[in-house]
Amino acid sequence: MQTIGIVGAGQMGSGIALVCATAGLNVILNDLDERTVERGIEGISSTLARMVSKGKTTSDEATGALARIKGCAVLTELVECDLAIEAATENVQVKEAVLRKLDAIVQPRAIIATNTSSVSVTRLGATLADPSRFIGMHFFNPVPVMALVEVIRGLQTSDATFDATIALAKRIGKSTICVKNSPGFVVNRILIPMINEAVFVLQEGLAGAAEIDEGMKLGANHPIGPLALADLIGLDTTLAIMNVLYRDFNEPKYRPAPLLKEMVDAGYLGRKSGQGFHTY
Repeated sequence: MQTIGIVGAGQMGSGIALVCATAGLNVILNDLDERTVERGIEGISSTLARMVSKGKTTSDEATGALARIKGCAVLTELVECDLAIEAATENVQVKEAVLRKLDAIVQPRAIIATNTSSVSVTRLGATLADPSRFIGMHFFNPVPVMALVEVIRGLQTSDATFDATIALAKRIGKSTICVKNSPGFVVNRILIPMINEAVFVLQEGLAGAAEIDEGMKLGANHPIGPLALADLIGLDTTLAIMNVLYRDFNEPKYRPAPLLKEMVDAGYLGRKSGQGFHTY
C-alpha cells in the first residue's frame, strides 16, 4: 500500500492521516467542507511542530510528512487509493451513504475500512457491492498517542482483506487486537458503560465531577477520570455509542444516563465545545 484515503477531516480523521504520513504513506484527506479540511491539516501541522519541539521527530521528517498529505473536498480524488478509511460521524445512515459513494469510486482492488467505534461492521459492509473487501479499523483518540487499533472482521470480510489491514496497522506503528463483530466491540463495550455509570453517580449527587475523576485516578489507577475522558471523547460520541449498545443488546444495563443526554442537548460536548463535565 502506498496511498491511503481518509473521509472525514475531524479529530479522528486528521489523526489517522498524521500517523499514516509519518510512516511514509501518501494520504488524501477528504471532507465535504473545504474549511474542515483546512482545519484538519492545520491541526496536523501544529501536532508535528509539537513533536519536533519535544524531540520526537526532526524538522525534515515533519516537513516530509506534511508534504505527503493532500487535502480535498471532492470524494473522487480518492480514486487511486489502495485503502480508504471512512472516519465520518458515528451515525449509521451517514456512514452508509459515505461507503456507497466510496464503493463506486475506489478501484476494485482497494480495501475499504470504517473507523466506527460501535456500529456493526457486517451491516456497514452490506452496503458495498463486494463486502469481502470491507473491514473495521477502530483507532483510538488521540490517534498519534494511542497505540491500539481494533481490527474487526464483518461476516463477509475476506482473509486477504484482514491480513492486509493487520500489515498496514503494524506499518504505521500500531498494535492490534483481532475482534469479532459485536456492538461496541471490545474496548468500548467495557469503557463506555463505565463512563455512563460515572454520569449516573454524578447525576445522583454521590460526588462532584472532580471527586469522581480523582477517585478513579487514585483508587483504580486510571490515568484520566471517566468524566474527563468523556469530555475528551466528546459527549455526543459517548452518547451515540451508548445508544448503539442499548438498541442492539436491548438490555436496560446499557440505558444512557439522562444527564448525559441532557448535556448533549445543551451543546455541552466536552473539550471541543469548551464545556462538558469540566470547563476548558
